[in-house]
Amino acid sequence: MDRKQGQGRHTPSRRSASAPAATPKHGLARVLSKLGVCSRSQAEKAVREGRVSVDGRVVLDPERPADASRQRILLDGAPVGEAQRVYIALNKPRGIVVSAADERGRDTVYDLLKDAGLPWLGPVGRLDKASEGLLLLSNDSAWAARLTEPRHHVDKTYHVQIDAVPDTALLERLAHGVVEEGERLAAKQAALLRTGEKNAWLEIVLDEGRNRHIRRLLAAHDIGVLRLIRVAIGTLPLGELAKGQWRHLRPEEVAALSR
Repeated sequence: MDRKQGQGRHTPSRRSASAPAATPKHGLARVLSKLGVCSRSQAEKAVREGRVSVDGRVVLDPERPADASRQRILLDGAPVGEAQRVYIALNKPRGIVVSAADERGRDTVYDLLKDAGLPWLGPVGRLDKASEGLLLLSNDSAWAARLTEPRHHVDKTYHVQIDAVPDTALLERLAHGVVEEGERLAAKQAALLRTGEKNAWLEIVLDEGRNRHIRRLLAAHDIGVLRLIRVAIGTLPLGELAKGQWRHLRPEEVAALSR
């Protein structure tokens, strides 16, 4: 082989062959939340209070990049690792607030779970205080995001008692939708379940969730809501779960919801 040709060949050095360490992509508070240790807001509070250290140094900036796979993160002096993923279904009673704490001292869904021995769990979506029925909670933030992001269009089914007797035209108008305060509100499906002399029950399916979506949609047609019960999320029904009770989701239910 020609000597010059041999010199022209480049043999990668050991240093250039190894990839540089990746720069952490997420802030410390988000890292703690993604690990299922606590909520994003709780993590931000803990960091600002000086309760979190990274590689032996206290960090006070919740947005400082961190990498749990390469750095030693302590919360209140205890090592932080990925929490076991927990997924539960709860039948939320009317009058209960979906919040970790309520400034007005009202009962929250966490009061229903306080003696259950569960890790921190965040609500997957919301139900307002006056609504009831199926609520999911989990410490798997990525799974929760798949269910709540609008682009995934996960169906949610509600049984709604209204203060009127609807006709076919009303059901069609609910599906057609209205624009209220700059937002388009519509039902994916609306059907009559049963009717009485002065009120009726509807089944309404949404594939997106805006604040007080059903109540605002019906109010636009001068119809009031007497009761609103979420009876299914995707393929998961509320079933026979009693009010105020909860259960763990089976692995196949978790997988089906995330598709």
